[in-house]
Amino acid sequence: MSDACILKLGGSVITDKRADCAVNREQLALVATAIAGARTDGIVVIHGAGSCGHPEARRFRLDTGAKAGETEGIFVTHRAVSSLNDEVVRSLREKGVPAVGVHPLHTGIAQDGRLVGFETRHLRQMLDLGMVPVIHGDVVMDLLRGACIVSGDQLVRYLATGLSIGRVGLATDVPGVLDDGQVVPRITRGTIDGLHIGSSTHTDVTGGMRGKIDELLGLADAGIGSDIFHVSRVGDFLCGKPHGGTLVRGE
Repeated sequence: MSDACILKLGGSVITDKRADCAVNREQLALVATAIAGARTDGIVVIHGAGSCGHPEARRFRLDTGAKAGETEGIFVTHRAVSSLNDEVVRSLREKGVPAVGVHPLHTGIAQDGRLVGFETRHLRQMLDLGMVPVIHGDVVMDLLRGACIVSGDQLVRYLATGLSIGRVGLATDVPGVLDDGQVVPRITRGTIDGLHIGSSTHTDVTGGMRGKIDELLGLADAGIGSDIFHVSRVGDFLCGKPHGGTLVRGE
């Protein structure tokens, strides 16, 4: 495994899911400050779409794919998530982080809703140059469906393996995975069925918290552990300090 890490910012952290593409610039500034203060190299930032993309994807039913002559949803959804990506990159660069946006629509391919290809050589080169790639949940072409939505969580799983990432952290609006209001300190495949984990109550076409856990358990099967924590603990995660959240590990 490399020394690089993936930091995933939940869509509910950087946007207000109750409004149409309402970017939480104050929270973005705090996250950017934490990243700049901890490390500015060896990081791949992946962020969710939040209120910038999920409503559009739902309206155009991109979860079921796209047909010839019915592709307006691809453009509209990608435009929404790209605008959020621009905001994230801008916030990071304002704090001195050498961030650059990377759009999955341009470099990823899926089959029946699952990512099966994503160019990583340019990401490795960016990391070697000290840059910080900022990638986001997006609509991508799908070999069976025409198009589909690839979530930030699915990107985490695919790219952590493809880039041989050593550490994965998910910054959320809760202090970790909650079961009856209490943080679950550790999750494995052997314990997941005994937990009561809800899905997002907002418009979300990518599975909510349970969807995240399923992706991370797949990553744990590959020997890569993940941490889920409150966004206020980003600096702690990047510095390798305790963050009070949930660890997702293999058996």
